[in-house]
Amino acid sequence: MRDQLKWYDDKADNSAWLDALVELRQRAAREGYCYQHVQAITVAIDQYAEKALGNRDYFLNKPYGVG
Repeated sequence: MRDQLKWYDDKADNSAWLDALVELRQRAAREGYCYQHVQAITVAIDQYAEKALGNRDYFLNKPYGVG
C-alpha cells in the first residue's frame, strides 16, 4: 500500500525554511516582473519538495479529506 502524501500545514510546527519556501511560492504566483525567472523559482521549489518531502505538490493546496 502507498504511503499517504505529506502536505504543508500552516498550523503545524514547521521549520523556518519550509515557512519561507511557502511564502516565496505564494508571492511568486503574484509577481509579474519577469515571468521566466519566476517560473524557474517556482519549478525549483516544486523539485525540492519532490526530492526532499516526496510530494511535488507539497506547497499547493491540500486536498480536502473525506469526513
